Amino acid sequence: MTEIRWELYPLVACNQVGRTWLQIQEHLQLAPKTIDAYGRCLNDFLLFCQRVGLAPETTNREQVALYVHDLATRPNPKGSTILSIETGQGLSNATMQQRITVLRLFCDYLVEQQLLGDNPVGRGHYVPGKGFGGMRDRGLLPHYEKLPWIPSDVEWQTLLQMLKDELLRNQVMLLLAYDGALRREELVTLEIGDFDVAYRHIRIRAEHAKNGRERIVSYGEKVTSRLLEAYFHRRWTLSTKRGPLFLSESRRNPGEPLSLVMWSKIVEGMARRAGLPRFTTHTPRHLRLTHMARAHMELHQIATYAGHKALDTTMRYIHLSGIELTEAVSRSLAGFEQWIEVNVGGVQG
Repeated sequence: MTEIRWELYPLVACNQVGRTWLQIQEHLQLAPKTIDAYGRCLNDFLLFCQRVGLAPETTNREQVALYVHDLATRPNPKGSTILSIETGQGLSNATMQQRITVLRLFCDYLVEQQLLGDNPVGRGHYVPGKGFGGMRDRGLLPHYEKLPWIPSDVEWQTLLQMLKDELLRNQVMLLLAYDGALRREELVTLEIGDFDVAYRHIRIRAEHAKNGRERIVSYGEKVTSRLLEAYFHRRWTLSTKRGPLFLSESRRNPGEPLSLVMWSKIVEGMARRAGLPRFTTHTPRHLRLTHMARAHMELHQIATYAGHKALDTTMRYIHLSGIELTEAVSRSLAGFEQWIEVNVGGVQG
């Protein structure tokens, strides 16, 4: 069982009710990343309560509204470099949704403990009798769904050309992230035993997959395979122990498993040098799934490869690829142009 890092959530650690709630989530075997997110979000709310002089156990709707206002107006941590909010003010919609969701779960616990009469955090719900299947009332916050950003072909090629100046490990990791459409944790936690080099397959273990489902992905036969073989030899010079494939080559932690944070910093550096500030550890995954959609792969095949639970998630990449829209528009234009040719005889200048 992973220990809760209480030093990251000092206010939660000092609040008996909050501490107990977070421990319950750990006992329920939630993923460490989920526990971390819950801890950080609850700590943020407790900090807000401390700042305005509110008691968390007596939270009401007015106080929740004040918290939402605070989230929407506080200085954004990315400041002037933020790309999605022009003013640099307020947290992103996704971050605000996460904070409010955790607060709702915490308030559910307070209700169970009879510390609150009802949950003051609004949630969308179905109202019987309003239309077919019922209508969904609006939740506390509007929910925005944006398509993920992907680089253009030229931008992607620019980044790949820069790889020759990177460590062999970094080259292999970026190519595997793309080939296998891997999430950050799935990539960084790969072990030597996860590879079947004869078939160029990689086993993504259930404990590191977001949906808890094991799956098999593949990697390229030429470049990725060649670089991976070279890195295997390099890996054995760093450590003869089996286990994690990607190891640190720094003076500070030589031979130690590479951390998630360090890989994020490496990719951030690559993106900065390539002039692509929006490129993150998740971008190769987005790009790979979009390319699969553009190759006209079946929806269920893309979903299986990506490890998606819901096809709605996979559909985002179909939309992002532009395949459906482009082909539909092309068909409509073809019919229109044929009609013009027959009835008008072409356009004369």
